[in-house]
Amino acid sequence: MTDISIKEMMTRMPANFLPEKAAGVNAVIQYHLTGAEASDWVITIKDGKCTVVPGTTSAPSMTFTADSQIYKDIASGKLNGMTAFMQGKVKLAGDLNMAMKLVGFFKS
Repeated sequence: MTDISIKEMMTRMPANFLPEKAAGVNAVIQYHLTGAEASDWVITIKDGKCTVVPGTTSAPSMTFTADSQIYKDIASGKLNGMTAFMQGKVKLAGDLNMAMKLVGFFKS
């Protein structure tokens, strides 16, 4: 999975979304990725739908900041997200409970 680009990973997110796991969730999540594939993405989960667009938002529910390779490693299961957070490889701001729930909203 880490052979695909960040852009492709983000584009695939809505197809891997599990709406039943996110019932009642209304959240806007800002991804700020640095490093080789530096980019910003806005993930909106609302009314059982997930949308992903490049860019930034002024008032996210949560902000996720990490090196793009670290994010790929977390998404592919090579690196545990909680471990990466504890090691300072991932920075979170805003609704930290959302971060814990977020991984369950998508197919592995």
